Amino acid sequence: MKKILNIFLLALPFFSHAQNSSPLPDWQPGFERQTTTDWLLDPSAFKTGIYRSGDNQIILSNGLVKRSFIISPNLVCTEIKNLATGQQLLRAVMPEAEIIIDGNAYNVGGLYGQKEKAYLLPEWIRDFKKGDNDFQYSGFEITKPEPLVNWAPGNWWAYNKKQPEGKVISFSFTHNSLALKNVFVKVHYAIYNGLPLITKWITIENKGMKPIKLDRVKNEMLAIVEEESAVVGAADKMKKQQGIYIETNYAFNNAMRYDLSDQTLHWKIDSSYTSQVNYNYTTPCIIEVYPEKAPGIKLMPGEIFSSVRSFELLMDSYDRERRGLAVRRMYSTIAPWTTANPIFMHLVNKTDDEVRTAIDQCAATGYESLILSFGSHLNMEDSSEANIAKWKSLAGYAHLKGIKIGGYSLFSSRSISDEDDVINPATGKPGGAFFGNAPCFGSRWGLAYRDKIKWFFSQTGFDIWENDGPYPGDLCASTTHPGHKGLDDSQWRQMEIQKDLYRWLNERSVYINAPDWYFLDGTHKIAIGYREVNFSLPRENQMILNRQNIFDGTWEKTASMSWGFVPLTRYQGGGPEAVLEPLNEHLKDYEQLMMQYYGAGVQACYRGPRLFDTEETKQTVQKVIQWYKKYRDILNSDIIHLRRADGRDWDGLLHVNPNLNTKGLLMLYNPTKEKIERTIRIPLYYTGLKNSALISEKEGAGKKYLLNNLQEAELKVSIPAEGFSWWKIL
Repeated sequence: MKKILNIFLLALPFFSHAQNSSPLPDWQPGFERQTTTDWLLDPSAFKTGIYRSGDNQIILSNGLVKRSFIISPNLVCTEIKNLATGQQLLRAVMPEAEIIIDGNAYNVGGLYGQKEKAYLLPEWIRDFKKGDNDFQYSGFEITKPEPLVNWAPGNWWAYNKKQPEGKVISFSFTHNSLALKNVFVKVHYAIYNGLPLITKWITIENKGMKPIKLDRVKNEMLAIVEEESAVVGAADKMKKQQGIYIETNYAFNNAMRYDLSDQTLHWKIDSSYTSQVNYNYTTPCIIEVYPEKAPGIKLMPGEIFSSVRSFELLMDSYDRERRGLAVRRMYSTIAPWTTANPIFMHLVNKTDDEVRTAIDQCAATGYESLILSFGSHLNMEDSSEANIAKWKSLAGYAHLKGIKIGGYSLFSSRSISDEDDVINPATGKPGGAFFGNAPCFGSRWGLAYRDKIKWFFSQTGFDIWENDGPYPGDLCASTTHPGHKGLDDSQWRQMEIQKDLYRWLNERSVYINAPDWYFLDGTHKIAIGYREVNFSLPRENQMILNRQNIFDGTWEKTASMSWGFVPLTRYQGGGPEAVLEPLNEHLKDYEQLMMQYYGAGVQACYRGPRLFDTEETKQTVQKVIQWYKKYRDILNSDIIHLRRADGRDWDGLLHVNPNLNTKGLLMLYNPTKEKIERTIRIPLYYTGLKNSALISEKEGAGKKYLLNNLQEAELKVSIPAEGFSWWKIL
């Protein structure tokens, strides 16, 4: 039961009947004063508040972002301001949302009458009018934010185990028409402590006796200030506003990056903005958020529909690193399960004895978990008593050794049957899915697959699920699948089934490696981004390519959100120069591959039949794992990208965290065949160190370095040929 922190207000105009008894504090001009504190270094000062201003305005703010609303004659957003920079992002008023119900479009909230659309002055608003055919504001309530997922971290190692704190305000809307009198809309805003982020979503409740069809739901509509002044040019060629970054929990494309996975952000032109510079009025300056091919939902009596959620992060810089840090902080705050980062092996096996041996090796070297890789003899779809008993016994053996256990399960990239596969709307037959053929999650087989996975985990005690598919949003034209009605709702319903399974597993402490961008609905890790055939190249090439993958794949993802790959045996071809087995014959390469992944805080899939083959190999693995665990907190902290690997000179990363005793850890690599000696400027701003730093190479004695006015230390380094080194910063 949600704890209600405020009363439900119905009187209009706002507070006119009981100003003195209103539970909302008054907004004070001093609240908008810019602070010199950097929220990325110390977010503690930025606390969320919801305020009143006069009788007709509500303001959301946390000292980093300010969003203001006028509520009469209808509710409308009048301000989105970045308090760190003073930038105003809103140039005109728009409806809060748009809903197409049974073929008819209705605005939710909004006011009309603004003539100049380049900017908005508060004194204009008193003359704006409401639309009689729009959903009208009727009140609000304030609650605490509910977690996106009721995460049960268990005893997984995680950098952050706390759910975000803040406030949620939910504005209610009704319609005056007889046809819509039983349709109730709420527009929800969540604002969080210490983060320049506001999340928005809407819910629609059908309290009538008949179903209604939601043909499209736009949960966000913003008239945003334009980014550039271009007299001519098409909208898709012009820059978009970089002061705001928006993600939603409806993203998929198998790209391993959000910007290429987004399915909901639409930049539109505004022909009513007649003072814009663009001659043909084609400046992209309206943001609308909605899934392109969803929902097409039939909302039955008593049902509540919840839209996608827009996570709207205000940016205070054009610097790529700082923008990436902001996105990474957003994830580690609102989706704390993504900071879990267990050490795991990817086992290739055919027998139970091989599983037990791998468990023993994990326990002996300090590994924390074992994943039965693709090609193993694990079948989670087999719900027979014998199969469940076997894997329950092996899970029990792993747990006795202190090892978590999980496995791989394929969903997509295969055909089940004409009755259960995705039906191509162009042909009316199976085929044409993202990977050719794929089952529909709404088919009888798909729903049974979901139930079999749930049964397997609930009965065996397995801890990890590595899910291969479903893949990006396959549409299905079947009208006989029980999980969806037809083509219109097929993508949405399949996604809901899939996300429900992810949340169910996450809330039972199951760790999830997934193939796409489902983090905001409960998954933990995705591939960092690599070409699999590259693992058939010589090890020398692989090491440089892997470091490039790490460098490129951690700008918007935290290290814990990614997995890398280290095949120990032949993979995708290649000769002896490509593989690590026998491990004892390639110890130098094995150690460096581990160090460059663990040194980045990235877990790799060490895929093979064993972790060590000799005592010397075992000691090497133990040494690396002990080092990683000793410095785990800083190695899982923020990354500063220093220099990308190019094979010609040094490359490396810097880990930073102002809240730890070890403020930074520097990892540098030398791909050349000669020792490298350089004096390098190390940027230490995000360590929080001000004037000086104590820096030591490895476990050596520390030396004090004075920082320049850019908070950089000039460090003389020596990196062995085809090797690496690291430095601790206090």
